[in-house]
Amino acid sequence: MIIAAEGLKKTFTTRNRKGTQTVEAVKGIDLSVETGEIFGVLGPNGAGKTTTMRMLSTLIAPTSGTARVAGHDLIKEAYQIRRRIGYVSQAGGVDDNNGARANLMLAARVNGLGRAQAAERVDAMLTAFDLTEFADRPGRTLSGGQKRRVAIALGLVHQPPLLFLDEPTTGLDPQNRANLWDQIRLLRREGTSVLLSTHYLDEADALCDRLAIVDHGVIVAEGTPATLKREVASDVVTLRVGTGDATTPADVTESVPSEVSKLLEAQPYTKEVRADGDVLRVYLDDGEHALPGLLRVLAEGGVVIRSIALDRATLDDVFLHKTGRSLRDAA
Repeated sequence: MIIAAEGLKKTFTTRNRKGTQTVEAVKGIDLSVETGEIFGVLGPNGAGKTTTMRMLSTLIAPTSGTARVAGHDLIKEAYQIRRRIGYVSQAGGVDDNNGARANLMLAARVNGLGRAQAAERVDAMLTAFDLTEFADRPGRTLSGGQKRRVAIALGLVHQPPLLFLDEPTTGLDPQNRANLWDQIRLLRREGTSVLLSTHYLDEADALCDRLAIVDHGVIVAEGTPATLKREVASDVVTLRVGTGDATTPADVTESVPSEVSKLLEAQPYTKEVRADGDVLRVYLDDGEHALPGLLRVLAEGGVVIRSIALDRATLDDVFLHKTGRSLRDAA
């Protein structure tokens, strides 16, 4: 176990014209990360992801709770933890006035490597992250994807067994995101454990061996992406319903989705129905075989279908199931 945390809480106190205000950023998180896995912390902005990572990486002290990180006590052995981790913040930490080589050499020496060993590691990082071609260009001249690769190399130059990545692909274009995903997968294959925070659903699904979904400072779900999605349903039918002729503008009253929900909830293949205005999400385990029966029930009930789609369940469906709102809306 590379991380084992129990009851981690963090409360901030702020002062303004109205007086003192207390904010519970993290309300009690239990977290276990196995050695050699990519573990994701998924949630909207403001959910407590960064605060949790900053506590576990010793950047801020928890208000209460305990944890062991890389084999050491979070409170009593913070220095030992810092020697065994790499941390890449959302800002990245790249010095814009120096090139990748100089940035990496400084990070290596600060982390205790001798000059010869540091030079060897810097060359290895430049090669591994495809940075050699522009190793000596000032950081301010690099693209967003290039700077992000330098930032991750900074977190790895001293070969830590555990790497913290806080929103590593925010602001990157799709190609650079995909390239960075490949680099993160390579880290796992080489034995590095990764704790990754993100609000991107596809990123958590594609990268993480396991993940915790966080909302308002608490974990609302935890498991592998596949297991979490199966707990909700295998498939989702999204319906937009109305009354009257399907060729005319939709006439939807508050009672229509409610009545259709009750009709569909009574079917044996339905696990759950959620309504959002005139849109219904019907969760079921075998959508391809259940869909004809679902359409037949709606037709017999005189329900007009404005649109319909069958999709696999996503992590957004898990978040919706656990919190009552979409992660896309929350983010």
